[in-house]
Amino acid sequence: MSTSLKSQIESLLFIAGKPLAAKDIVRLVEEKISVKDAHAAVDELIKDYQDKNGGVRIIKSASEAQMVTGGDNAAVIQNFIKAETTAELTKPSIEALTIIAYRGPITKWELERIRGINCSLILRNLMLRGLVEERADSQKKETCYTVTLDFLRYLGMADVRQLPDYESLRNNENIEKFLRGEQ
Repeated sequence: MSTSLKSQIESLLFIAGKPLAAKDIVRLVEEKISVKDAHAAVDELIKDYQDKNGGVRIIKSASEAQMVTGGDNAAVIQNFIKAETTAELTKPSIEALTIIAYRGPITKWELERIRGINCSLILRNLMLRGLVEERADSQKKETCYTVTLDFLRYLGMADVRQLPDYESLRNNENIEKFLRGEQ
């Protein structure tokens, strides 16, 4: 098993932040491997992390693997999540949430194109707070983000279309051109 392959899989598991199917690993790594090879590499990574006895582990089911925190640190992680979800939203989080509310369902790429920065951590924080959810979009064939019912309930609205200037901001031709690269 090449060190490069293990390194690539480790990076994918880290950045995914959710379970990653072996078939997706096969598709994403630079080397041509089989699902069996992907499982073997994940098994080696699991052993490596167990041997380190650090704060991060890799777990695996029959078809998926995920990078997670070690159970020994549950209290620390719970305190962190509590602080993350109860503090006031940052300006970048409010900006991202506004874009998702008006333009959702929106892909991560579209959100990042509009904001001009990586939004992975912001999306994670908004999902932890229950304000945004991700779901597969069959038309775009990607994961998309939308606001949740909790977000609407917090604002006292029944539907995002009740947001101020919703139609004009949602269907803004300048934003559409920008996303298509026609600026």
